[in-house]
Amino acid sequence: MKKSFLVTALFAVSHFSLSAQISRATPQKMADLIDHEFKFATAQYKVLAKNVSPGKTPQSFAAGKPINMGIKWWCSGFYSGTLWYIYEQSKDTQTKAEAEKALQLIEPNQTYTGNHDLGFMMFCSFGNAYRITQKPAYKAVVERSAASLVTRYRPIIKSIQSWEKSKYWQCPVIIDNMMNLEMLNWVSDHGGNPAYKEIAINHANTTMKNHFRPDYSSYHVVDYDPLTGKILKKATWQGAADSSAWSRGQAWGLYAYTMMYRFTKDPAYLKEAEGIAGFILNNKNLPEDKIPYWDFNAPGIPNAKRDASAAAVMASCLLELARYSDGDQKLRYKSAAETMLISLSSPVYHAKAGQNGGFILMHSTGALPLHSEIDVPLIYADYYYLEALARYKQWYL
Repeated sequence: MKKSFLVTALFAVSHFSLSAQISRATPQKMADLIDHEFKFATAQYKVLAKNVSPGKTPQSFAAGKPINMGIKWWCSGFYSGTLWYIYEQSKDTQTKAEAEKALQLIEPNQTYTGNHDLGFMMFCSFGNAYRITQKPAYKAVVERSAASLVTRYRPIIKSIQSWEKSKYWQCPVIIDNMMNLEMLNWVSDHGGNPAYKEIAINHANTTMKNHFRPDYSSYHVVDYDPLTGKILKKATWQGAADSSAWSRGQAWGLYAYTMMYRFTKDPAYLKEAEGIAGFILNNKNLPEDKIPYWDFNAPGIPNAKRDASAAAVMASCLLELARYSDGDQKLRYKSAAETMLISLSSPVYHAKAGQNGGFILMHSTGALPLHSEIDVPLIYADYYYLEALARYKQWYL
């Protein structure tokens, strides 16, 4: 039997079983799934912890080897954030100690101004730590991180600049940048500088105007003239083409506009989130198990690589979007998230105990055009997967 046929056959068998599970997604079964996954994560992340190099944070696992990165890497906060989600459910003291250790490592990032990723780096980590422990020192780090982030705000463009100027860009703003606005909103709403929230709103409005197409898909990168604010080009860096819909980019947009509605109750943000959700869930290229291909316009569909990380982000924000919706729409968002979570928990995407370098999920795609992180576990896939499970338990059980 040829390998490609074998893989297809195994996927078909797994998918048949998965379809049966989805049809029986009762509250009790979801509760059992969530309980099982956090117990699994508690043990699995002790395996992962052994693979983390001193002074580094875990990124991935490939070719049988752990891949770790320095603290200035944009995902450096996801490890501690994931550990805090696990501790919140398990109360495992060893997990808490590892989470605190990971926080201490990245704390110097609170003054970093080299890119826009402070929200990912510091709110997913210290923000969760403060939410769970209420330690004032953690809140202070979040506030200082927000102050660092706003140094990248460009008033002429009314956006936070993502990357530095290079031979490719003058003043690039990427859709991922929307995710960092949560930290600015939160700080303003918790006694911090009210201007931070105004910056977040300005950035969200500029992105809504310039990044999105009529069908609610988004460009990855919009490059601006820093002196005039004029748009120089709309392009991609990680997607299949400038005009394509990079899947994780669509997930970032969906998550971020749902979050912006939470903080502002501006109906324009809710409409935007619903539009993006419609683009994703109605897309002819969204597979039945609702784990998207790495790009909705990827070459080679249905044999293109999947992106479990995009599905994890989508599941988490669809659960929140359902809270702001009614009737059939509410049920549709919740049901889609359930399908994604059940799919991710199946053997098709889920690691076996002690394997996968200690990561939970398999089959994520970081930047396929750059030949980077292709069909591997990624730390932020685990983070948003556990966030989605925790949200489901809090809001729907």
